[in-house]
Amino acid sequence: MSAWLIYQTAAIFCGFLIDFFVGDPHALPHPVVGIGKLISFFEGRLRRGGKADVFRGFLTVLLVTVLSSILPAAVLLLAWRLHPLLYFLLDSVMCWQLVAARQLARESGRVQKALAAGDIPCARRAVSYIVGRDTDVLDGDGICRAAVETVAENASDGVVAPLFWMFLFGAVGGFFYKAVNTMDSMLGYKNEKYLYFGRVAAKTDDAANFIPSRLCALCMICVCPLLGLDAGGAWRIFCRDRKKHASPNSAQTESVCAGALGVRLAGDAVYGGVLCKKEYIGDDLRKIEPADIGRANRQMYAASLLFLCLGLLLRTGVIFLCI
Repeated sequence: MSAWLIYQTAAIFCGFLIDFFVGDPHALPHPVVGIGKLISFFEGRLRRGGKADVFRGFLTVLLVTVLSSILPAAVLLLAWRLHPLLYFLLDSVMCWQLVAARQLARESGRVQKALAAGDIPCARRAVSYIVGRDTDVLDGDGICRAAVETVAENASDGVVAPLFWMFLFGAVGGFFYKAVNTMDSMLGYKNEKYLYFGRVAAKTDDAANFIPSRLCALCMICVCPLLGLDAGGAWRIFCRDRKKHASPNSAQTESVCAGALGVRLAGDAVYGGVLCKKEYIGDDLRKIEPADIGRANRQMYAASLLFLCLGLLLRTGVIFLCI
């Protein structure tokens, strides 16, 4: 038991390091693409329309999460029986593909670079790859806010939450989380098409992110002094604005980022040509600027490293108890 935990913990650490230095190479197949195809497969066969879709949506969530967890579990179990080092290598690759810190920093960095150069059309194209809102209506400040919000939200969704589930259940836990998170991004819309079918997917994602989003927010506050950011402002806005979002989780990290930077985020946004009214998060203490995207990325990385270290310490304690 202790040997397996040691290899698994080392794989989580190595996976994070590989993502830090390499990111997501486009040449390699990504598990999220496979999960997305699985979701589309079951959606095409189960979604019919009407209130009965809630049960069909539940079946989709059940089937996708079970299959997305069993397949990597079976591969890792076979690898462990063949040789622990093979298990470690496969587990490291899986953990690497489950964390998205480098890709998030890379894509948002393109937005920052375009804004700094004054190329608004290029910045709109770049930000359209990382946000779901209509970007053609955004000015420079709107593009900048959208990028900062995405970095803040995905500090949890793309990095800390996968790590949280991996620390609990290894790569299998990470795949479970990715399945839940991908289903929410594909099905969890409150429109006519997915109001019923996507309801269970959205609620499951809320539950899966409830603890990680709050832990991520606290880590983001803790690293502020190291980065020259306003820790007091981060805590104040977190306490005041962390519930100002339709999602119970998204504003947790967005509020911390807004307070740390001293800017105002969120507000109304356009999705599919429809204006959605949203509350503001943070205080408008100064004008947002492209450099804030870089500051948000540094906060994301520092908070992720802090969470990684805490998780590794806890796992080390468990390993010593098992020896």
